[in-house]
Amino acid sequence: MRGKQKKTVVIEGRVITLTNLQKIFWPDRDLTKAHLIKYYLEVAPLLLPHIYNRLLVMKRYPDGIAGEYFYQKECPAYAPEWVETYPVKHTRKVINYIVCNDTATLVWMAHQGCLEVHGWLSTVGNIDNPDLAVFDLDPADGVSFRDVLRVALIVREMLETLGIKGYPKTSGASGVHIFIPLDGGWPFAAVTAVMKFLAEKIAWAHPQIVTLERNKDRRAGKVYLDYLQNGRGKTMAFPYSVRPLPGAPVSAPLTWREVEEMQVEPNHFHLGNIGQRIKEKGDLFAGLLKEKQDLGRVLPKVGRLLPGAEVVAQRIY
Repeated sequence: MRGKQKKTVVIEGRVITLTNLQKIFWPDRDLTKAHLIKYYLEVAPLLLPHIYNRLLVMKRYPDGIAGEYFYQKECPAYAPEWVETYPVKHTRKVINYIVCNDTATLVWMAHQGCLEVHGWLSTVGNIDNPDLAVFDLDPADGVSFRDVLRVALIVREMLETLGIKGYPKTSGASGVHIFIPLDGGWPFAAVTAVMKFLAEKIAWAHPQIVTLERNKDRRAGKVYLDYLQNGRGKTMAFPYSVRPLPGAPVSAPLTWREVEEMQVEPNHFHLGNIGQRIKEKGDLFAGLLKEKQDLGRVLPKVGRLLPGAEVVAQRIY
């Protein structure tokens, strides 16, 4: 697509007119809007199953990462009629979120300058009960990525003790996300309560490296273990999402072996090499789509291993 400012394409029977294809989106790598669209077109078979039936929020960079950006929850009125939406009533209004279940919609979103794919942790049809929980590991300034990986291993140890499986990925920025698949049997408030409880116990056991301090000025030398992303209406950057940073990094799934070896860097995976990685390793998050873990079965273990868990149980039951 490079070399042309305008092009009409047909994807899955949908006609999309692409414009401004030569606009520079990543000046440091001379990557254009065309590169962004091409990437999402190629990664669609892996990405779409992970965002299937999820409400999406577009984070748009119409002029690339050097320009202004904005979040867009409401599907724009000019969207093609075939772009699927789902209405959600919030306190003051109803928002019609985009639901991207096909390649054409994904390409259309990329054409809108949507660099990041931000999705809800629940799906249409069970909107108030998440089928994913997440720990967001965010390092303070000056904290090494190796320390982030160490904290990821601490989180894994806690989860494994409780019989829970988690899936790590680079955030695409400086941190790590650990996605935890659920069966959708518990509401957001219950899931958040459990995640908070686990985060508190991890921070209590490892105060030298883990913090729950929300004030960035008070996190010096530590990794912030964010459980608050599990609230209703919160969104996360999903696997294979591009990030609006120099180098065009991609949020890439990892193996736990890679985390253990600590040879990964946050900028290792980007538009220039993620395709080769996918060819070699496939979708490392494929298991995430099959796991259906019940937090209810975890509570008795939490009660035995972590004194005070009955408080969480009372809030849930």
